[in-house]
Amino acid sequence: MACSVKFWGVRGSIACPSPDHVVYGGNTSCIAVTTEAGIVIFDAGTGIRGLGRDIIGRGLGQAQLFFTHTHWDHINGFPFFAPAYNPAFRLEIRGPKQEGSPRGIQHVLTGQMETPNFPVPLAAMRGIVSYEDFEVGRVFTPYDGVTLRTAPLKHPNGACGYRLETGDAAMAYITDTEHTPGTIDENVLFLMKDADLVIYDCTYTDAEFPSKVGWGHSTWQEGIRLARAAGARRLAIFHHDPEHTDDVMAGIEAEALATWDGVVVARDNMEIVL
Repeated sequence: MACSVKFWGVRGSIACPSPDHVVYGGNTSCIAVTTEAGIVIFDAGTGIRGLGRDIIGRGLGQAQLFFTHTHWDHINGFPFFAPAYNPAFRLEIRGPKQEGSPRGIQHVLTGQMETPNFPVPLAAMRGIVSYEDFEVGRVFTPYDGVTLRTAPLKHPNGACGYRLETGDAAMAYITDTEHTPGTIDENVLFLMKDADLVIYDCTYTDAEFPSKVGWGHSTWQEGIRLARAAGARRLAIFHHDPEHTDDVMAGIEAEALATWDGVVVARDNMEIVL
């Protein structure tokens, strides 16, 4: 069963609609995996707005949305996801239970759209058919022939990493996470093992990382180290720092490709077929 992975938002922390963020994109995290059985969406940053237009254009009637966590850059595009306002659409939403937050994904999305934060309430999204909060480590079957495995990531308030398997293809979506230099995160290695594509939190460089310890993010160099250790075939550098302009990203891309030819730097609207 073939599948394609499309990057609708690749930026971290905050959207960057500026002339300095054109080549690599300024939308925050949103990934769509289209399988023969259906579409799986990861995160709802500002990139999900464009995905919504695409779903409507393709005439799709359903989708399943999984959140890694509910920090702002991963949810703030959700009110602009047009298919969810259509009562004929079927959107299932799942999010991991998070540290220090007894309330679940529906509560978070509701609060984001309450007055005075937003003029339209979550209840107007009549295409949403279910919400589910789950313990990280659970395995899902979102569609026949599609398996979704989960594992915990090291991030403030916690986060969930995903591994999607369908037929002979496997991809891992691992953001946001912080590594410990000199050690390998076994949860991350589990998700990456022999994957055709790994999408990894490469917010910083190794040189920037020491001043960012505790912020919950990793580096592109660590992404390469982990991907190689896991036997992954390709690494997508993802969750770009908003301070990394197109010029900075071009330098990172050149250095990363010189380090390992299995690297690709994620851009808004990039699509990879597995």
